[in-house]
Amino acid sequence: MSVTKSFVIKANEANQRLDKFITKGMPNLPKSLMYKYIRTKRIKVNGKRAEISTRLNVGDVVDMYINDEFFEKSETRYDFMGASKNLSIVYEDENIMLLNKKVGLLSHPDDNEYTDTLITRVKRYLYEKGEYNPDEETSFTPSLVNRIDRNTSGIVIAAKTAAALRILNQKMKDRELHKYYLCVVHGEIEKKSDTLIGYLIKDEKKNKVTVYTKMREGAKTIKTKYNVLKVRNGLSLVEIELLTGRTHQIRAHFASIGHPLLGDGKYGTNALNKKTGYKKQCLCSYKLTFDFTTDAEELEYLNGKSFEIEDVWFKDEFENIEN
Repeated sequence: MSVTKSFVIKANEANQRLDKFITKGMPNLPKSLMYKYIRTKRIKVNGKRAEISTRLNVGDVVDMYINDEFFEKSETRYDFMGASKNLSIVYEDENIMLLNKKVGLLSHPDDNEYTDTLITRVKRYLYEKGEYNPDEETSFTPSLVNRIDRNTSGIVIAAKTAAALRILNQKMKDRELHKYYLCVVHGEIEKKSDTLIGYLIKDEKKNKVTVYTKMREGAKTIKTKYNVLKVRNGLSLVEIELLTGRTHQIRAHFASIGHPLLGDGKYGTNALNKKTGYKKQCLCSYKLTFDFTTDAEELEYLNGKSFEIEDVWFKDEFENIEN
């Protein structure tokens, strides 16, 4: 039996092609039928014939006269409801969240951990808060703008709207978001402040990178700006601004100059770490500054603002070390 249903395009569904909207919202509808229904005007936009590539705008009405079986949705149990409720929020408004990801927590699911990750915790939080309902969202899901390694702590940005995700992805690409890290490294670095330049090659199978001092085939240039804040008992507290953002950049770059991170077993030296008792790498993405040089649309209010994690887990311990 064919029925007509109408869908009013909301902000999170706008700026996408008609076929993408239908595919995401009605996964049971075969693509061949979808194309036929668009061509024969059984699927229309604002009462008129549309093309597959028609871009949808807020307020557009999509009418579908198709078999009701394709509208049926099986009873859903949301996987994210199995995630922990433990979420450390640095800042939140109607568009974004800034989260303090703890050491040991994955940003996204992988082959070994699917349910309890930072993004699934965000989805559960927003669902229970009434700000996110998968049944009402045909195309958008809350998403992370950036990610940090499992064993690194610090600020991760979550977008609560499609517009915020689009804008911040572009700002990240254009380097209009400045990320600062705190870390503790072994030894006393000769120069108290500098910008390190290296050439990084990643081994995908081993999930490990190597940094070279000269360009090699397949290498990517990395730039790591740092400032030594304090030196105590053969260890240095360092602030870092990433001028490029590559896999394991900070850990590998400092190890390559002979100053591996305290607690880092992958790029550091376990013998050195055992002497200190640290089993977790001392690295935290502790500060984020929005520095927009181009139009940020509805996120312009964030321009010039900085957000910082005050209680970096290793900072107080370091400052209390006796020389």
